[in-house]
Amino acid sequence: MATSDAPLQIGHVALIVNDLDRVGDYYKSVVGLERLSGSGEQLVLGAGELPLLELRRDKAARAHPREAGLFHTAFLLPDRNALGSWLDHIAKRQIAVEGASDHLVSEAIYLRDPEGNGIEVYADRPRAAWDRNGSEVRMDTVALDLRELMAAADQPWAGAPEGSVVGHVHLQVGNVAEAEEFYMNRLGMERSAHVFGASFFASGGYHHHLAGNIWNSRNAGKRSANSTGLTEVVLAADAATLAALPGHAFTDPWGTSLRVVAKG
Repeated sequence: MATSDAPLQIGHVALIVNDLDRVGDYYKSVVGLERLSGSGEQLVLGAGELPLLELRRDKAARAHPREAGLFHTAFLLPDRNALGSWLDHIAKRQIAVEGASDHLVSEAIYLRDPEGNGIEVYADRPRAAWDRNGSEVRMDTVALDLRELMAAADQPWAGAPEGSVVGHVHLQVGNVAEAEEFYMNRLGMERSAHVFGASFFASGGYHHHLAGNIWNSRNAGKRSANSTGLTEVVLAADAATLAALPGHAFTDPWGTSLRVVAKG
């Protein structure tokens, strides 16, 4: 399931990295993205012809793990079979993972790239199976049965299949209430869920396209200038949503840049 029916969805994510070749190879060999274009200073990766991740080379200092910025970029695979194939692929390669969770609405595996940027690879459960309370969706974090998920693989992993997208981006923020005010009032998103220390924001009834947490970054101020990590989140909006927004370029209270473009 893609999120293309949402009025506002994630387009792609841009990261600043020190070692373009090493980080790029990780996203290609581990996550399964393919090179779409690039130069000595920049690399665009995606699935099929859809760009999902842009890497930009810079000698910037490494971002501090407790400041605002990226928590993870979440790559959504088209179905559970694909997630099982990918899990079998990384297990055979003995790729280290940071966690694996059943979120009720989805099943997810967590990793970090060579420069510490968080990654989630996940597949959604059918929307009809999601438990809703009004406009909010019930999510949780419970143990994921990795063997059972791997058994869902129906073919060997051959890279991120067409239809893979960036399903959501989870951010570190300094204050959850401020994040709610920004993402709901400035971007017109709904709060789709709230747990201790985090709120989740969505468009079109999805479980979340954006999230902000303070688990590592409580009371964080503005992000350091000229540091590695997240440099831009590009959102794609339908015509009506794009016209209703008060602008097309935004900066959240902690210095994270978001840009909205037209779908297609």
